[in-house]
Amino acid sequence: MPGIVLLSAGGTGGHLFPAEALAAVLKRRGWTVHLATDHRVNSYARDFPAAETHIIPSGTFGRDPVAFARALRDLMRGYLQARRVVAAIRPQIAVGFGGYPTVPPILAAARARVPTVIHDQNAVIGRANKFLASRVTAIATGFPNVRGAEMFVAKTVETGSPVRESVLRAAATPYPVRSAHQPFDLLVFGGSQGARFMSDLVPPAIAALPADIRGLVRVTQQCRAEDIDRVRDAYAGMEVEADLRPFFDDMPARIAASHLVVSRSGASTVAELCVIGRPAIMVPLPNALDQDQKANAEVLARAGGGWMVEQRDMNPGRLAHDLAELIANPRRLADSAAAALLIGRPYAADKLADLVETVAERKPFKGGASA
Repeated sequence: MPGIVLLSAGGTGGHLFPAEALAAVLKRRGWTVHLATDHRVNSYARDFPAAETHIIPSGTFGRDPVAFARALRDLMRGYLQARRVVAAIRPQIAVGFGGYPTVPPILAAARARVPTVIHDQNAVIGRANKFLASRVTAIATGFPNVRGAEMFVAKTVETGSPVRESVLRAAATPYPVRSAHQPFDLLVFGGSQGARFMSDLVPPAIAALPADIRGLVRVTQQCRAEDIDRVRDAYAGMEVEADLRPFFDDMPARIAASHLVVSRSGASTVAELCVIGRPAIMVPLPNALDQDQKANAEVLARAGGGWMVEQRDMNPGRLAHDLAELIANPRRLADSAAAALLIGRPYAADKLADLVETVAERKPFKGGASA
């Protein structure tokens, strides 16, 4: 019988969005949802259907000894606070979605003998989830054959990455077919760690397009607040129509309205591109220790749903060349959109909810296979 579920996620969209999707399904099934996360939650979880949100201290480990010690101290504080939360709400199950803020609540739940599940959205298991993997009841993954999780295959279930209801609504919009001479809608976003790079890359790439092709382009772009004026001036100087904002509340609808996306390749981004079915030029975040964004982009690229270009190889000239070819070849983009759609997992939240309920009831489940 449904009871209380404690969901835990790092305070970024990449972690909170799939947690939000699961929360919506579990709430419909009669569960009471509590969320444990960090102080960044207000930026990404305004619609999170939680009965209560618990802010848990956590830290991110770096190579600097002082920063490492500080992170360890914060995680210990978070663990003690998480133990109090678990004792107070007595969850039937705890589910983590990665990021170091997941560690204290999941450890506290496991110590209290509460069944636990972690979900990893990436094609490479994250460091926090890898630390927790041996301590949890089950592991759910967004991709098959997640790198770094091989030793835990017996308790690993591929469910896909849950997407929010707004993404499922956007997925009902067919790809916007166009001819080579009709307006072209380009969506550009980089997330918290990539918006500045996109602001430096895309406007000069658009400027380098032949005038007749540039005249077709309409840009929707996420920019940091400090970059908006210069980016707006750049597009205005080219007479290119542009909608620029620091944050789009309706990003899934924007993805659905686009002919092409230029973006990073975080797990939530790739999952949403696949469910909605839109092609993308993906520039993975460089210098990540796990190279998770590169692995995510490679999955979509191998399926034919987009193109992965590493940041060291991407520049305005390269992007202008790629855009010119794609704008002139609508059929190629439509085929890529269809290929992305084929690997989308629109029912991932339901599959993950099924696993969560099975584990909560302490029933056996089959690891090493898709749910």
